[in-house]
Amino acid sequence: MTDRSTRDIVPYLKRFTLDKKGKKKTRIEHVESFGGVYSKFINEFWTARQRQSSSLHEIAYRACFKSQLPGFFIELLTKEGDVVYDPFAGRGTTIIEAALLGRIVIGNDINPLARILTLPRLNIPNPKELEQRLRSIPTNKKARCELDLTMFYHPDTLKEIISLRNYLVTRKESGQEDLLDFWIRMVATNRLTGHSSGFFSVYTLPPNQAVSNSAQLKINRKRGQRPEYRNTRELILKKSKQLLSGLEKHEAQNLAQVARSARFFTEDARHTLEIANNSIQLTVTSPPFLDVVQYADDNWLRCWFNSIDADEVASKITAAKTIAEWSKVMLEVFIELYRITCRGGWVAFEVGEVKSGRVNLDEYVLPLGMIAGFQCKGILVNKQRFTKTANIWGIHNNTKGTNSNRVVMFLKEQ
Repeated sequence: MTDRSTRDIVPYLKRFTLDKKGKKKTRIEHVESFGGVYSKFINEFWTARQRQSSSLHEIAYRACFKSQLPGFFIELLTKEGDVVYDPFAGRGTTIIEAALLGRIVIGNDINPLARILTLPRLNIPNPKELEQRLRSIPTNKKARCELDLTMFYHPDTLKEIISLRNYLVTRKESGQEDLLDFWIRMVATNRLTGHSSGFFSVYTLPPNQAVSNSAQLKINRKRGQRPEYRNTRELILKKSKQLLSGLEKHEAQNLAQVARSARFFTEDARHTLEIANNSIQLTVTSPPFLDVVQYADDNWLRCWFNSIDADEVASKITAAKTIAEWSKVMLEVFIELYRITCRGGWVAFEVGEVKSGRVNLDEYVLPLGMIAGFQCKGILVNKQRFTKTANIWGIHNNTKGTNSNRVVMFLKEQ
């Protein structure tokens, strides 16, 4: 599907089907906006069955789309060596998927945790060297924490976490931090709290953010649990093996090649001056929808581990409480995307349903991209059943929450 011309993308979507017998044809609806009529292509365009997701994607993070979404557009609209960008990188799904497919990558996210979670996965560690490095990090038996984290961790586990944190601080401040350290930091950050024995903490929910100390105490009382000892080194090694377990040889080679030129910025997506004009072939992204996430509350523990001021980061994040405010911010983002997108380049802008499906943000996004200068080539709506994870969050099929991926496709004409 690479190097597809502008002319045949719409016919391709029209005839797209998952059923080999051709029984599941794409449904096409039309929406009026910005003085024109635009096609909305509705189908199940990707599922986990189509392209087995790489194990390298499997890190916990809030509100992330499946790797099949960026993979669909990367394979459809780019070829090897093209530049793929995500201005709201999150856990790095677009960046990792593009790198696995041999594309040059540029990422950005005003949240510094995004960089910590993304870039290390472009540099695959040698398992033996990783184990040797972990064994060489001493545990200070007298280590003390400035925070009370006893509701999350066994005392011996906490000493290991503090010792690892201090080691990473020392390595960074001395300029000795290397690719192995980056990998260890990434995995440890991802293993801080969770719902299984694969995490450092006692049982807690959800695995992609930290509840407050008081909330964890309530969970402990309700479950009648106390933190048990978890061997942090063994868990880092175990998770590392899981991340690398499904990596194909050609994917590892692509990553090694892409890592040399990969760039990741921590900027406001409206102001990315480091990115040159007309340099991006494809952007695949999903912006924060509305003011539904409290950054400091959700990330306080991850920020503590990485010596990040959570309140300072939260102050830089644009929190739009209304659709009008959100649209104003997104228009500025589109203006910046138009500047950096090359002629013939694309933006696949994914939004979901908000307010229990009563508001479809794609209908607000469409005119924003066109005001910025793009042509809208249609809206792709990927309908699918929720996973068990979504149901844990209280989101059920066709009842409430984000029941679909809605991707507005923009082209910067030649």
